[in-house]
Amino acid sequence: MPRVTIQTEDFDLSTEVAALRAGDAGVGAVCSFVGTVRDRSEGSGVSAMELEHYPGMTERAIEAMVDSAFTRFDIRGVRVIHRVGLLQPGDQIVLVAVTSAHRGQSYQACEYLMDYLKTQAPFWKKETTPEGARWVDARVADDAAAARWGLPAGNAG
Repeated sequence: MPRVTIQTEDFDLSTEVAALRAGDAGVGAVCSFVGTVRDRSEGSGVSAMELEHYPGMTERAIEAMVDSAFTRFDIRGVRVIHRVGLLQPGDQIVLVAVTSAHRGQSYQACEYLMDYLKTQAPFWKKETTPEGARWVDARVADDAAAARWGLPAGNAG
């Protein structure tokens, strides 16, 4: 099973976690995060979100961050799925799942990877609102969350 997948198709949390745990009796904890498309952003309604990426480059960048998570935390397995294309409010957009022997390491690694994805991963997001389409930048709060891991600030202004 690949550690990182960029896809247009939806995913099933229980299927992905079962595959991540399969054959590893040393797993004592699984931490997962599923992000969904919100129907509001910055005070406006959102009717759709479109995500773009550079195939190959995006996967390599996320793989490097997964490697970094393995050096920082005592974890056993990682699965990252990020969707691209046109998504609607309520659609799943991202999955980060981490296994470890004990819960603390999986919690921390999951949060570390999500903070990276929100600020550093090469994705471009465009929201469709009643005021028109707009590109989404990293938010100041996302940059602050990433900074605690020593990750550079994204593009929040």
